[in-house]
Amino acid sequence: MTPRHPLHLTVLLAVAVGGALGACARYGLTTWFEQGPGFPWTTFAVNVSGSFLLALLPGIPAVRRQPLLPPLLGTGVLGGYTTLSAWSEETRALVADGSAGLAALYAVGTLAACLGAVALADRWSTPDARHEFEDEEGDL
Repeated sequence: MTPRHPLHLTVLLAVAVGGALGACARYGLTTWFEQGPGFPWTTFAVNVSGSFLLALLPGIPAVRRQPLLPPLLGTGVLGGYTTLSAWSEETRALVADGSAGLAALYAVGTLAACLGAVALADRWSTPDARHEFEDEEGDL
């Protein structure tokens, strides 16, 4: 494993800007596609698409070779875009509303769909590309 270097201001700014953009995108989607009662489709779609995109990053040479793109796009944009807190809160709300079966389907279904999306995206990457990605992100 490559030793991590101290954080640089440019990396922190990249993560902050990316996080703001990702959070705004998620907010926009949840506002545009307002949730009614029942299955929280918008958060489900956000988390599955975010998992897929995050898993794609190591397979994109342009991302691997630009030291600020992994923290900008991965930790920043996709970290701000995806949301564990909304997933857990929506699961809790479904249980509180008496929909324990739907809550279980949502909790397990989200996890399964996200893992499936990661496995699919991983097909566009190689072990060498993932290793290069880890080395470059860890050597900012």
